[in-house]
Amino acid sequence: MAKNYLQSLLGKDESILFITRQHLLQLLRTNGIELLIAAVIVAGAVVAAFFYPLALLGVAAALIPLAFGLGDFLNWWNRQYVVTSRRVIQIFGIFNKNVIDSSLEKVNDVKMEQSFFGRLFDYGDLEILTASETGIDRFRRIGAPIRFKTAMLNAKEHMGQDEDRPGGGSGAGRGDIPELIAELDQLRKQGAISEAEFETKKRELLGKM
Repeated sequence: MAKNYLQSLLGKDESILFITRQHLLQLLRTNGIELLIAAVIVAGAVVAAFFYPLALLGVAAALIPLAFGLGDFLNWWNRQYVVTSRRVIQIFGIFNKNVIDSSLEKVNDVKMEQSFFGRLFDYGDLEILTASETGIDRFRRIGAPIRFKTAMLNAKEHMGQDEDRPGGGSGAGRGDIPELIAELDQLRKQGAISEAEFETKKRELLGKM
């Protein structure tokens, strides 16, 4: 469902280059206490049931923190950070969706912070400085921040190259297609796009020759 919603946001000829979420450790950080409480309640109820059968009602009480935990998981799953060929998009919300996007053209600079554990477990913070009214987009503890940053900067550079080419706004010329395929292959090797996305775009470009 989340992927279908994201697809509906894309413009003509706009493609998804990279998707990430907050790191799994962030989910455990918010969910860990709730799961611990539920486990303690269940364990206590099972032990007490040997002496007081009604103590099994404590298992039902464990459903309350588990319900909060499920809510945290759904919030985590539906919070996405996306790089497309034109924009950086934030999506959050389970039923009511909130979308914030910044055009790659307005991205001026990117600051990344990774602690020792962040480098160890591959998460970090990104600050994206833009020319928009908000000025700064902050992404906290996202997974694979280096790949996200690389995908974004490569996409921005690619946009600039398209604008510099003769007829840049009207699509690639035949002579440019091998170069574009080589650039896509480089993005694939860096992990910014998947093998399937590379093959799809490659077929589209070859069809224009």
